[in-house]
Amino acid sequence: MRTIQLFCVFFLFGTLNGSAQTRNTGIVINPEKTVNMNWAEKLGFEKGKKVLLLHMDDAGMCPEANSAAERYIEKGQLSSAAVMMPCPAAESFVKQINDFPDADIGVHLTLTSEWKTYRWGPLTNNLKVPGLTDPDGKFWHEVPEVVMHASAEEVETEIRAQIEKMIHLGRKPTHIDTHMGTLYGSPEYAKVFMKIAEEYNIPANIIDLSVPEVAAKFKQAGYPIDNNMINLVEEYHLPKLDNFTSVPEGLSYEEKRTNFFNMVKSLNAGLTEIIFHPSVETENLKSITATWQQRVWEGELFSDPVVLKFFKDEGIVITNWKDIMKRFDYHNVN
Repeated sequence: MRTIQLFCVFFLFGTLNGSAQTRNTGIVINPEKTVNMNWAEKLGFEKGKKVLLLHMDDAGMCPEANSAAERYIEKGQLSSAAVMMPCPAAESFVKQINDFPDADIGVHLTLTSEWKTYRWGPLTNNLKVPGLTDPDGKFWHEVPEVVMHASAEEVETEIRAQIEKMIHLGRKPTHIDTHMGTLYGSPEYAKVFMKIAEEYNIPANIIDLSVPEVAAKFKQAGYPIDNNMINLVEEYHLPKLDNFTSVPEGLSYEEKRTNFFNMVKSLNAGLTEIIFHPSVETENLKSITATWQQRVWEGELFSDPVVLKFFKDEGIVITNWKDIMKRFDYHNVN
């Protein structure tokens, strides 16, 4: 999927830094004992477990995305989602989800508007962030266009506005991530992203590259991983992921489900975020995106008894960012 490809490319070019934030003290783990631990183990999960963070992207994009995410949350099947705050259906989603205070709701920081006719622009006045908008006054369609035109200062102004809008609606985000990987599109954007994550003490989805096998995996795929990059990523002081991927596609629902099972079986133990884009089927959704069928199937996948049985049989642990941060603070992980 394009989102994952862009995430990986821009992530690896991002230069990260920031100062540590004050956290609640808890049980302090001896750093020497965590050297060979994955992030799941550092956070107190049982050794050897595959811990999955099943994450609903693109909430707020349209009513169809909202309905699918709300259904998962209301039934208690999943709780982790991120909202595209500049999109037309964002405010209604946040207000609806305020009835579920335990849900794990973040901001899907949005700086692109990729569809042909269904478009949106910045929350900030266009005159204050002219580099973020195309001739139609909307966000640029693609990440390279954003990087070509927008300064890091404009990016910071807009992503702060998106976070603050959710807070104004009565919901402090539990995490932040980046739509289409835009915030990894340049080192300057990445610095802003990491700075804001640590300033608000809201975790971003960053992959830990300190494990040689993980770094080698990305390096073998052609990404510029070296000791300097690994050290830069290590300076980020909030929780990290051991892996990051997406629900695979399929030519039928059954094939998609099988592909998902095979992907999960192939994962190493540790903390893996798996993103997907659930929606309900309507003619409006079909008019927005050619991927509508995959999104509709993803709106069904995690309520499927076969999938729930698979998780149980495989001993899979499901978590979310709220739980991760509670564990992070309790164990005082560094």
